[in-house]
Amino acid sequence: MTPKLFDYETITYKENTGVAWVTLNRPERMNSFNDLMQKEIRDCWRKLRAHEDVRAVVLTGSGEKAFCTGIDRTEQMGSEASKESVLGEDATGSPGSTPFSFNDPGDNLGPKSCDLWKPVIAAVNGIACGGAFYMLGEVEFIIAAQTATFFDPHVTYGMTASFEPIQMAGRMPFGEIMRLSLLGNYERLSAQRAYEIGLVSEVVPDDQLHDAADWAASTIASQSTLAVQGTVRALWAARELSYRQALSLGYAFVGLGTDADSLAEGQKLFESGTRIDPKLR
Repeated sequence: MTPKLFDYETITYKENTGVAWVTLNRPERMNSFNDLMQKEIRDCWRKLRAHEDVRAVVLTGSGEKAFCTGIDRTEQMGSEASKESVLGEDATGSPGSTPFSFNDPGDNLGPKSCDLWKPVIAAVNGIACGGAFYMLGEVEFIIAAQTATFFDPHVTYGMTASFEPIQMAGRMPFGEIMRLSLLGNYERLSAQRAYEIGLVSEVVPDDQLHDAADWAASTIASQSTLAVQGTVRALWAARELSYRQALSLGYAFVGLGTDADSLAEGQKLFESGTRIDPKLR
């Protein structure tokens, strides 16, 4: 049963056995985000921090055409509709007369930007482009349907591609993110090519996307919550800090992410002789 505090207009929320499914739900607009969706996604990420029933999250899009196509340009950045939105002064774009008061939508969309350190898996169906990378850049890993495609249209429409490819630069080889950014609407990255370069961890037939993401999230949720979150923090530190800086924090993450209960559970599993039959990927 969905808790009432996760009742939204532009996203849907459901949970089952430790896993929450957060679905971008504006299929008529290709799941593009407006100010209300930004507000609701941020609210969802922040509430999930303290919602102990959930230990892993799957993020996906409704419909078959798109995961997310970025910002809804019918509520353009800096427009009167944007300034008068539900976010008020925090609406996307610049409420003032200079670029120095620009409100970055990434402050609202990414789980890590909202201080959520529970693992989030993206299940990408259809098109993922532009502002979708605010979210994809901050998930733990991506599973893609065979028909999924990735591209960044900014330069085609006369805009510098900046925030979004910076988010993805840590997930893709330099030449690949540069090519994707510079070719704009003229080329799309297939799910298979995204797998080959390491952007996605698995490609599955479209009708198997839900089950593949649910298996991964449920498996993660079945393990020690503290150890999982400690591992997430350690690996993000490795991505964002220098090698030596991250390594120097290793003992801190181990100390914070391990306790007597988790160790006891692990020892109990080891001594039971239970054999885990792993999935081969």
